[in-house]
Amino acid sequence: MAGSAFQAAAVVVAAGRGIRIGGDTPKQYRRVGGRAVLTRTLAALAAHDGIARIQPVIAPDAAAFYEDCLADLPAQARDKLAAPVAGGATRQLSVRAGLDALERAGAPDLVLVHDAARPFVDTALLDRALAAGRDHGAAVPGIPVTDTVKRVEAAEGGIARVAETPAREALRAVQTPQVFAFRLLADAHARAAAAGLDGFTDDGALAEWAGLPVVVFEGDTANRKITQAADLIEADRRFSESEGSTMTATVTRLGTGFDVHAFTEGDHVWLGGIRIPADRGVLAHSDGDVALHALTDALLGAIADGDIGTHFPPSDEQWRGASSDRFLAHACALVRARGGRIDHLDITVLAEAPRIGAHREAIRARIAEICDVPLSAVSIKATTTEKLGFVGRAEGLAAQAAATIRLPEIDPAGFGA
Repeated sequence: MAGSAFQAAAVVVAAGRGIRIGGDTPKQYRRVGGRAVLTRTLAALAAHDGIARIQPVIAPDAAAFYEDCLADLPAQARDKLAAPVAGGATRQLSVRAGLDALERAGAPDLVLVHDAARPFVDTALLDRALAAGRDHGAAVPGIPVTDTVKRVEAAEGGIARVAETPAREALRAVQTPQVFAFRLLADAHARAAAAGLDGFTDDGALAEWAGLPVVVFEGDTANRKITQAADLIEADRRFSESEGSTMTATVTRLGTGFDVHAFTEGDHVWLGGIRIPADRGVLAHSDGDVALHALTDALLGAIADGDIGTHFPPSDEQWRGASSDRFLAHACALVRARGGRIDHLDITVLAEAPRIGAHREAIRARIAEICDVPLSAVSIKATTTEKLGFVGRAEGLAAQAAATIRLPEIDPAGFGA
């Protein structure tokens, strides 16, 4: 098609490494519902009659991944694909590489710039994008912000101080595809490059910098970008349900944890998030809750992400006297950020005293609340050491814990394919 022109083309930005999500395969090449994320994105764009050409931009070393994607792409979709070009070190440089390739083939009237990791783009959204591009020359899709947003500034001690609370009514969360008159966007990129700027992560922002009026058209809440392992699981579920295919497998992981604290003067101990009256307290940097500490380490072990001291070092004064439910909640959040599910939590407290029988159900309920799991998924037991060792001598108490979780199976036969 060299030297020809067409009404609208799309640049698909797929050059990112996308491995923060876990594993060695970039997220755009992970499979959801049996097909790669990028395959689904390309197919959705190619299915629209208003898009005549698609210019993929990939990492220089991703040719093999990309070829695998093409194997699952319908023939009619492949007819619209230009040969991929190599992206740059930043998103802005990658978009410009795509624009330059389109220019060489014959510049279109309109160009849509779309993230490879947004496979849920549909016909209605593309219709709105093309209409907004024709009418305004620079337009981005946006959805209302439902959470209250704070603008913060740094304060002493690494703490963020609220500087402003913008009105939500004036805010939009911006998505892709973003659409522009081709010549306007190409010229804006050229100006930014001449000014030595290459850090724009959003073409709408680059257009604003270039002085172009940018409008916001109605986005789509279903048009989510895959950024975390949990997003992969959700995308896998949605595509599998809609197409009647089998969801990606998960793997079961078991982690264990252990913690011990010596007794000192005091009138209570914390166990499992519950304050239990006692004739002594424990010597600890935080609140000394051995049950929650052991359980936190068990969860961190299950995802192979260090231990409690890695995330909350005792040398850091901000954790002095801290409530241990914060540590456990953090570990649970890390599991879920990787698309994981907590199946069972089992704790054994080793102590001559205090006795925990009367507090067992309160402890179970508190842990279930912190971890957001059913009560039936939490077990708490207690034992003595028959007067043996430091526990038997009533010099301190200890706890051991096990956590069973399920994680998405990230390997060449699963999401990584």
